[in-house]
Amino acid sequence: MFSKSEIPIASENQEIMDLVDPSAPLPSWFTEEDLSAYGDLYHKSGFQTPLQVPYRSFAENIGSPQQGVDGPKVEGPALLIMGEEDYVFKFPGMEEYLKSGEVKKYVPNLEVVYLPQGCHFVHEQFPDQVNQLILDFLTRNKY
Repeated sequence: MFSKSEIPIASENQEIMDLVDPSAPLPSWFTEEDLSAYGDLYHKSGFQTPLQVPYRSFAENIGSPQQGVDGPKVEGPALLIMGEEDYVFKFPGMEEYLKSGEVKKYVPNLEVVYLPQGCHFVHEQFPDQVNQLILDFLTRNKY
C-alpha cells in the first residue's frame, strides 16, 4: 500500500489501515519480519498521528514556507534521497518545489538524489545504494 506512487487517503470516518488489502502481497524488499517489527513499534507508539497528518492534509496547498527568503535557513550540507515514484510528489506543489530548486532558498547546500523506480521507502528498497550515497556524501562533506 505505501510502496505505490498513489497517496492512500482515509476518509473522515476511516483509519488509514482500513485501506489495506490484507490479501495483497508484500513488496519483495519488505519481509513478514519487517512487517512484524513495524507493527510492534506502531502498537507501542500509536499509528494515528504519523499517518493522519500528511495524508489528511493532501487537499491543502502547502507551497513554500510563509517566511521570507531572508528567514531561517539550513546552512550545512544536506542530502535528500528520494524515489522518483515517491507519492510525496503527488502533494500539491511538492514536485515543483523540490525539482525547481526552490527548496534551495531555505537549504542552499542541499544535494538531492532521485532513485529510478524508488518509492517512499528507498532506504528499504535499495539499502546498499542508499548507504553508499550517504557514505559518499559524508566523505565529500568532512570538516
